[in-house]
Amino acid sequence: MSTTIFITGGARSGKSRLAERLAEGFGAPLCYIATGEARDGEMAERIDRHRQRRGSAWQTVEEPLQLGEAIRERDGRCRAILVDCITLWITNLLFHHDAVEPVLVEVRTLAELLPTLQTPLILVSNEVGMGIVPENALARSFRDLAGHTNQILAEASDEVYVTISGIPVKLK
Repeated sequence: MSTTIFITGGARSGKSRLAERLAEGFGAPLCYIATGEARDGEMAERIDRHRQRRGSAWQTVEEPLQLGEAIRERDGRCRAILVDCITLWITNLLFHHDAVEPVLVEVRTLAELLPTLQTPLILVSNEVGMGIVPENALARSFRDLAGHTNQILAEASDEVYVTISGIPVKLK
């Protein structure tokens, strides 16, 4: 059984840097599972910045939907696995399934996988529910889905951090 670390926080709060630093503490080789896709120029630049920040110790795997499978395939092959980010993964799943409940089924399946892993796993997710109530039903549905997802994965994790203004706070 390995350790699972869940990191959440707002946009640009320092989540990814904290996750990378914690993963690097396990030593090389490291696996980075990216769930985002470069669908526009801004996202392509963001992905490129993240890649440049990581060194040669990292193997990057791009997997927008089959996250559990990607983690399982790399378990035992590296010193730590970092998933960035859960929020983009559930966004991809929501568009794929066009319904919330199948996404939550996949989230629960991922949570059940966590205690079976040999390799330390670090999950990064956005905290999207601390702002104003969105004006449209899709945005409210996504906000609620993200909140439920974060609760499920935080409960299943051994350690939980929130980052605020670049400062990590350990919750669990």
